[in-house]
Parts: sequence; structure tokens; C-alpha cells
Amino acid sequence: MKFGVDSGRPCGAATTRWTGLGAALLLLAPGLARAGEAAPAAAATATSTITTGDTVWVLFSAALVMLMMPGLALFYGGLVRKKNILSILMQCFALLCLISLQWVYCGYSLSFGPDFGGVIGGLDWLGLRGIGTGPSTYAPKVPHQAFVIFQMMFAVITPGLIIGAFAERMRFAAFCVFSLLWSFLVYDPVCHWLWGAGGFMGTQGGFGAVDFAGGAVVHINAGMAALAAVLVLGKRHGFPEGISPPHNLPLAVLGAGLLWFGWYGFNAGSALACDGVAVNAFLVTHVAGAVAGLVWSVLDWIKFGKPTTLGMITGAVAGLAAVTPGAGFVDVSGATWIGIGSGVICWFSVTAIKAKYQYDDSLDAFGVHGVGGIWGTLAVGIWATKTVNPNGVNGLLYGNPAQLLAQAKAVGITMAYSFIVSYLLFRIVDFVLKLRVSDQDERIGLDLTQHREAGYTVID
Repeated sequence: MKFGVDSGRPCGAATTRWTGLGAALLLLAPGLARAGEAAPAAAATATSTITTGDTVWVLFSAALVMLMMPGLALFYGGLVRKKNILSILMQCFALLCLISLQWVYCGYSLSFGPDFGGVIGGLDWLGLRGIGTGPSTYAPKVPHQAFVIFQMMFAVITPGLIIGAFAERMRFAAFCVFSLLWSFLVYDPVCHWLWGAGGFMGTQGGFGAVDFAGGAVVHINAGMAALAAVLVLGKRHGFPEGISPPHNLPLAVLGAGLLWFGWYGFNAGSALACDGVAVNAFLVTHVAGAVAGLVWSVLDWIKFGKPTTLGMITGAVAGLAAVTPGAGFVDVSGATWIGIGSGVICWFSVTAIKAKYQYDDSLDAFGVHGVGGIWGTLAVGIWATKTVNPNGVNGLLYGNPAQLLAQAKAVGITMAYSFIVSYLLFRIVDFVLKLRVSDQDERIGLDLTQHREAGYTVID
């Protein structure tokens, strides 16, 4: 949920200050009038004392989430053809550098800064001005800067997930420009809508949707951008018959393992304290990933006659993505059902829907993260219970059907906004810089044509 004060406000308790989705297009305007004023003290309204244990846990969790970025690089890198592995690694590490700086100098303020109309944060904290080592209302038990670095890693990895949709065919320069613009115009506002104080979808001034660690902010957001990328860039040459299988599954398994390991920080760290909610989030994260991995393998076994390594790790990632929005709100039973649902729904999306419509979502970014995030965000409205988190919410099965409606509204708004703006950004970047590499460069491979390097000495 990403904040430490008033996080238990029930659905509908606050008046929504959003005046229409069209206002979201004015994302960079707010705060400009205040940019020259002194930034407010970040810790002015904090009511709790910083504790060493909580601070250590949040910093360690931030490191775990950062580790997910090289994990994602290895996971995606092992799944592409060997002539493109370095391009995947380069894209992931470029985001680690590029978006980190965007977050420090502007992104954090837009996401979590003083609210402007429920739509975006202002520029009061531009360059982290006024943010020090005191506590904040978002995380009263840790220094504000610890909260900044933890949130930074979410901002970094979210555009990284989109890489799986356009792998093996996007120019590096266009990738960098798109990723930077997308962070400003898509990630930052959606982050503010759900997690920022005053955001129109969340519990701190909005209609009461909850997202503990990023089902909508991260996975739906990235998944819909991935779908837009697929439609704009088109299919790889030879898809599907002429596309080789993953070139290095052991590398992909290692990457998946690092992602799973990092996910404990991703979800349990979002409690922003080393407490019972963090412990529950840790446990249910593991349970959902394990259940979904097994379900996907069984479905592969039934459909194709053999369980596959690729199916096991893909299913596990789907389960981890799906439990993310509810990790601090659901118990083991709820996590089990979320894992089952993600295993079935995401498997069907990847093996049936994708095959029917023949869209080239290269590494199933939409089918796993987008679909998994949609399912998981809705599932919070069914299985959330205050017995897990007294400051959280109850879902449909615990006497609060209104929470499911709030979750559905958040899903629909995030899907529409992310897809439309991402599609327009891809079109604009394509017009200015050209998104896709040439046919010859695609056949040679992006490692050599984009980076003048080769991951292996043997030429494919």
C-alpha cells in the first residue's frame, strides 16, 4: 500500500477529486507555480519515531528489488535468441541508470509530492529538495530518503517489464526516449493516483482502491504498454514458425530465481516496517508463486503431454505478479486461490488467446504481467481481510462487496490510460526516431547492430 498513515480508510469514505480522465493529460503542469517556493518539510506531519529495524528492512528490501533488475535481464535474456541477449541486458541496465535519475530529479515529486487535483504530485520536491533523513507521512518509521530509494526501484523495474513485448526488434535510442517519456506520462501519474496522498483512486483522498505492492501501478501499467508495443511494432520476421526457441533456459531459470528472491522485498518490503504484515506478505508471496508454477506445469502436461521448465518458471512469475496487489491484505487461503487463478488465466492467455490472434508478445509481458496484474488486483476485492491487516480492507467474501467495485474501477482506469498514452507515445517516438530496426539488422541481431558486441563467440 506504500503509506503508513490513514491506510485503512474504507472504500468511498473520501470524496473523489478527479474531474475526468482528460485532466490527466495535463500531467506536467501542476506544481510549476510552486516550483520556486520553499519545499515543505517532508517530516512535518509524521507522528512516529524512526526505528533501526524498520529502516534496515526497508533498505534491504530496496536492494532486493534492485536485484530483480539483473534477474529480469537474465530471465528475458535467456528466452531470446543468442544474437539478441546483450540487447536485453543493455536495455535493463540502461533503465537502472536512466530511470533512477529521472526519479530523483522529478519522478518522485510527481508521484508522491503534494497533490494537485487528485491527478499528479507537484514539483515541490524537485531534485529531492527538502527531503532528508527525518520520517514522512508515507513511512513514519523510516527516513524519508529510505522511502524514496525503495520506491525508486519500483519505478525502474516497471518499464523493464515492457521489454518482454518488443524484445529483438526495437532500436536502442528509441527505447531510451520512450522509456523516459513513459515514466513521466504514465508511471508517475498512475503511481500518484493509487499511492500518492490525494490521488483520486487510492485510500488517501480517492475512491478507496488498494494496491499493496503494484498490481495496477506496476503490472497492469506495464502489461497494457506491452500490448500497445505489440500493436505498433508488429511481429518479428518469421513469427511464429520461424522463431527459434529460448537459447538458454538455464539462464532464464536463474533469472526467474532471482526475480522470486527479489519479490520478497518487492511485496514484504511494501509493509514499510518489519512487522506482522511484512511476514504475511512474505509468506503469501511464496505460496502464490509456488501454486501458480505447479498449475501451469500441470496444464502444460495435460495439453502438450510433458511438463516444461519454461512453463514452470513462467507460471511462478505469473503467480508472483498476481499476488502483488494483495500481499498485505490476503491470507494463505486467498493467496492459494490467487495462485490457482493466475496459473489458469495467464496460461490460457499465453497458449490460447495469443495463438488465436497471432500477436507477437515476444516474452509474454502482457500475457503474464498484464493479465496477472488484472486478475490479482480484482482478487484483492474478493479475498482481502482485516484479520491480516487491521489497517487494510475487507473484500467481497468478508462482507464488503464495494471493495470489489473499487478494484474494478481502478483496473479499468489503469488499463485504459496506460494503453492509450503508451500507444500514442510509441507512435510519436516512431514518427520522430523510428522504433523498429531495419530488416537486415533484425536478421543479424541487435547485439551487433545496436551495440557492436556479441554475447557469444559462436555466430547464430
